[in-house]
Amino acid sequence: MDGNGVQHKVRVMLQRRWLRVLLIFGCWTFLALFFASRMALSYGYSGSSIAWGFILKLSFIQWYGWAVLAPLVFLLARRFSFEGRWWWAHLLVHLPTGLFLAVVKFQMDSFLASLVITGRYRMRSANELHPNILTYWVLVGVVLGIVYYRRYRERELRASQLEARLAQARLEALKMQLHPHFLFNTLNGISALMHRDVEAADRMLVRLSDLLRMTLESGDAQETSLKQELEFLNAYLEIEKTRFGDRLTVDMQVDPETLDARVPTLILQPLVENAIRHGIAPQVEPGRIELRAQRRNGRLCLQVSDNGAGLPEGTGDALREGVGLSNTRARLAQLYGEDYRFELENGKGSANGREKGLRVTVEIPYRREEGVAE
Repeated sequence: MDGNGVQHKVRVMLQRRWLRVLLIFGCWTFLALFFASRMALSYGYSGSSIAWGFILKLSFIQWYGWAVLAPLVFLLARRFSFEGRWWWAHLLVHLPTGLFLAVVKFQMDSFLASLVITGRYRMRSANELHPNILTYWVLVGVVLGIVYYRRYRERELRASQLEARLAQARLEALKMQLHPHFLFNTLNGISALMHRDVEAADRMLVRLSDLLRMTLESGDAQETSLKQELEFLNAYLEIEKTRFGDRLTVDMQVDPETLDARVPTLILQPLVENAIRHGIAPQVEPGRIELRAQRRNGRLCLQVSDNGAGLPEGTGDALREGVGLSNTRARLAQLYGEDYRFELENGKGSANGREKGLRVTVEIPYRREEGVAE
């Protein structure tokens, strides 16, 4: 940090310190004026007349005296707080200390009143001692309240940080499960091609290296833009098109305004892989996958459909949910809580008298990349 930076930091610290001093001074002044007005009203209701100057002098003597003693009271309150198994010992400290300071405060007020207030006014210990004791305990209570509140906030902050770290660890674990799963399936496809089409297998290896590079560049980011996600998906689809040739057709209908939307990293690849594995691969006829992305009512809706056999009637989502889809559902729950939708349903076409194809729908809050204007 250069000299200008140090000077600026010192100025800021001094400004904050003076603001704190002014705030404390203002609080004690407010208390003095408040109780001065209370004393004036009390005398007024009783029919007695009293000079405002006398009331103000007396009130300022009393409350500015406490302003002098308050740092000591605050120190004692923090040092001997009522916590732990020795709270009763701390109480035994405060009881005589409060009485002692009440007497000291009375002596201070009497001495200052004799100097400032003209005439023969004398404070009466019977009238001042008990209010002084009560004020001491009020100050102790204020300090303990602040201390307990700060500790409560610190515990809340630590708990939220721990929860965030736990959620991040779970997301990382889920994400790491996707990489070996995807890598195994791709290498298995390359192995199968090596025996019948070496050039195609070589192209798949090149695309696989591109995918691994893109994965490493994404780092630990849990979210990315839909545009970047589609770039990764297109690289993956080139590998699959090499495997299936004319048997695989992909149709993408992506609204341009959704390209800057934030989506979970690797959200689309498991959906498309699921469609290829369960919808396209088992059938002989050409397969078709449709990808749609659109914004609706402040939500981002992603749909991946295939023209495969779909789900047999009466079965649940679990029949088609392997590692990819189960991890996708878990990651959505970690990132968005309950503010997401993830559904598997049969398409509306028909084949041999039954519904044909499967449609996977993901709906999440629509959020744009930082720095991108609406």
